[in-house]
Amino acid sequence: VQAPRYAFEYLIETLNDSSRKKFFNVPRLGGTKYDVLPYSIRVLLEAAVRNCDGFLMKKEDVMNILDWKTKQSNVEVPFFPARVLLQDFTGIPAMVDFAAMREAVKILGGDPKKVHPARPTDLTVDHSLQIDFSKCAIQNAPNPGGGDVQKAGKLSPLRAQPKKLPCRGQTTCRGSCDSGEPGRNSGKFSSQIENTPILCPFHLQPVPEPETVLKNQEVEFGRNRERLQFFKWSSRVFKNVAVIPPGTGMAHQVNLEYLSRVVFEEDDLLFPDSVVGTDSHITMVNGLGILGWGVGGIETEAVMLGLPVSLTLPEVVGCELTGSSNPFVTSIDVVLGITKHLRQVGVAGKFVEFFGSGVSQLSIVDRTTIANMCPEYGAILSFFPVDNVTLKHLEHTGFDKAKLKSMETYLKAVKLFRHDQDNSGEPAYSQVIRIHLNSIIASVSGPKRPQDRVAVTDMKRDFQACLNEKVGFKGFQIAAEKQKDNISIHYEGSEYKLSHGSVVMAAVTSCTNNCNPSVMLAAGLLAKKAVDAGLHVKPYIRTSLSPGSGMVTHYLSSSGVLPYLSKLGFEVVGYGCSTCVGNTAPLSEAVLNAVKQGDLVTCGVLSGNKNFEGRLCDCVRANYLASPPLVVAYAIAGTVNIDFQTEPLGTDATGKSIYLQDIWPSREEEKKSTVHMGNKRWNSLEAPDSVLFPWDLKSTYIRCPSFFDKLTKEPVALQPIENAHVLLYLGDSVTTDHISPAGSIARSSAAAKYLTNRGLTPREFNSYGARRGNDAVMTRGTFANIKLFNKFLGKPAPKTIHFPSGQTLDVFEAAELYQKEGVPLIILAGKKYGSGNSRDWAAKGPYLLGVKAVLAESYEKIHKDHLIGIGIAPLQFLPGENADSLGLSGRETFSLTFPEELSPGVTLTIKTSTGKVFTVIASFENDVEVTLYKHGGLLNFVARKFS
Repeated sequence: VQAPRYAFEYLIETLNDSSRKKFFNVPRLGGTKYDVLPYSIRVLLEAAVRNCDGFLMKKEDVMNILDWKTKQSNVEVPFFPARVLLQDFTGIPAMVDFAAMREAVKILGGDPKKVHPARPTDLTVDHSLQIDFSKCAIQNAPNPGGGDVQKAGKLSPLRAQPKKLPCRGQTTCRGSCDSGEPGRNSGKFSSQIENTPILCPFHLQPVPEPETVLKNQEVEFGRNRERLQFFKWSSRVFKNVAVIPPGTGMAHQVNLEYLSRVVFEEDDLLFPDSVVGTDSHITMVNGLGILGWGVGGIETEAVMLGLPVSLTLPEVVGCELTGSSNPFVTSIDVVLGITKHLRQVGVAGKFVEFFGSGVSQLSIVDRTTIANMCPEYGAILSFFPVDNVTLKHLEHTGFDKAKLKSMETYLKAVKLFRHDQDNSGEPAYSQVIRIHLNSIIASVSGPKRPQDRVAVTDMKRDFQACLNEKVGFKGFQIAAEKQKDNISIHYEGSEYKLSHGSVVMAAVTSCTNNCNPSVMLAAGLLAKKAVDAGLHVKPYIRTSLSPGSGMVTHYLSSSGVLPYLSKLGFEVVGYGCSTCVGNTAPLSEAVLNAVKQGDLVTCGVLSGNKNFEGRLCDCVRANYLASPPLVVAYAIAGTVNIDFQTEPLGTDATGKSIYLQDIWPSREEEKKSTVHMGNKRWNSLEAPDSVLFPWDLKSTYIRCPSFFDKLTKEPVALQPIENAHVLLYLGDSVTTDHISPAGSIARSSAAAKYLTNRGLTPREFNSYGARRGNDAVMTRGTFANIKLFNKFLGKPAPKTIHFPSGQTLDVFEAAELYQKEGVPLIILAGKKYGSGNSRDWAAKGPYLLGVKAVLAESYEKIHKDHLIGIGIAPLQFLPGENADSLGLSGRETFSLTFPEELSPGVTLTIKTSTGKVFTVIASFENDVEVTLYKHGGLLNFVARKFS
């Protein structure tokens, strides 16, 4: 008997802001216990209170979370996220299941219109694009000997380099590299965002490319038309489902910029935003104060179906940030500094929560980047409670002011708002680590090796020391009397002086860790301030800008800083490794002669990752790796022999000295502009709007799965498993990668035979990921991993023995024969069955193969939950026993009966055809799991509720 919908209804109050909005005043439940809970645990507690129904969420679960201080790491608790985020590869099987459920509900006499996801679900189509056409894409050139020059389309707005570099004998260049000087595009940037220059990697010149973009988009929509039409149908007929079409952005970025609510509102009830999804970058939203992390496909589908995810009540490591950043420290310095510290401390499998006076020093860009790097230091998530910085960010990004006010009032009422000066004290964390932001310093690497770090504030002193030191990694051994020598050069009608430390090469690249948008924007903002102040870069310095990708150019251009970089000489030269691998234009003769005449130690500064001596140019002896804005700064200064704190970069028109701190961009100035794009192809894509999806029987991408084929209106009594054959006899640590279909479809596989029989050629097979909406393909790909070790065979192979006939067959073909013969199947396994990443088809596939039970020594818990959720019984040997100790060969048949009153942890008796009798454990942990199994799995359980 279920309790009332709101077991804690007495905690509901009206928000004190003249609105009718209500909320659960959870602090009333816990008093002082609540006040010492970490903020992230408070979010778990609120969700538990709000969803406590006595079945899926019990009062005991609520109390366990409230008693987090003593129960952490010791109990499992359910969690109901507010919403779900899917990407298209993992989202399509979930939506296909919902479409199939509508069919099943109709067959049972129910109303299929009632079938909808229980929680708001956003699906981003961001895994569909493949590069089929490119003008100079060497890896995709189908005719390496050359090819027809394509007709020029619109040209990139970026100016080509005046000098064409040699191809170095490469014959694979197929682009129209001699197409001439690009013209300027006068259209709005937002509508011409695809006009990114594709460059020949040898000429480093932009070539006309919108034609290729349009072709790629055309192929993308053609190849994926069935999937896209299905997604569009899903968005039309299912409530709570929104599809973000191709070309909008990647899942985690769209989640951060468009989908995040921070505070949810449903029927005038306010509660914290939270999310789970099938993307490891879900953790990024924790930087906005939104609890979220990545989970597997079945967990996500369970949340869509109204069930919670389960997690061990985690330890929470409090990370106290104090102080403020040093001058010239960039966002990436801060992020990497904190990441390095967390990795050293060890926070794997824990929540991390930030507090302290230094938190306010971090922008939302910093916070979300730190939260996004959880995989780098192993934490489940890194949580930044909502504070004034969060509210200002939301206000600046166009958040509704009335909602913002209600949000602030609500968060403060339930003590989920972090105050800069909190007199009530900080939460009682499992462990506290402290990071002083002023310990993170801006630094460069050099002059000869990446690992030789030099603080920017010590640069002048360090360079002087390098001149004095003997020749080596940190020395040039320049005689004291020659260290102040300078040589005059004439260049473009003016006279300049070169000396030791003069910068002659400066390259901004978004290489490796410098791809962070904030540091590239910081370089552009610094350039703008420098130009506005009248500063310039000496013309003999070889400057370049290699953005690394077209997207970097997009946000540099859309933020308006690209012209200022260009004015300082930093023009886009290409999209590939250039300066740091030595692919740079030679220095001028005047500079080369001066360097030789004075035996000068001149310098190169670049934001790459390699700076070995002579790598950039054999006449540039000192090379420093620096952040993009520091590259621009040193180029303006014209020397590394400078103390930025006490010496000016130059003077303005009035003769006033301009220091680096005068033009260094603030954190707020680093905010990235959002680019909005329309999608005419998606808007014009035809899709059905019928209640039931019109399945195309010829489709090899979308197919109605057979999960509901034997569904009855009421669950039938548990049937015994009689005379079951062993499909596979496996050892220890069989992972979900061994089980689940993944990667390309091998030409000799059962899936390949299926597709070939439907008229497809190997080139049209695509991947298992692309065909996740077709259960026939995915079932054939289950246990198709070539590294699967089946003890029946004694070697790795995706095959098994069909014992009635004695044939060695593909696993699917053997299972198909067993099903035709009406023979149930089980799997024998060792320890840690189902370890590795969470994969939905690692449970769905075996179920469709006819597997009724798995008998293993132990399980990965998540995978065991998946088996129950799909309707497979997880059986476990008694401690100390296994197939070998019991003398099982796997060639016998197995029979067992379930008791009428199945309960968690009950023991069952198995009898074999050889006369052996032994006891196993039915590995159900709670009543919910037993209920789901009795219904034949989660999908059947929910379908019956709708009917």
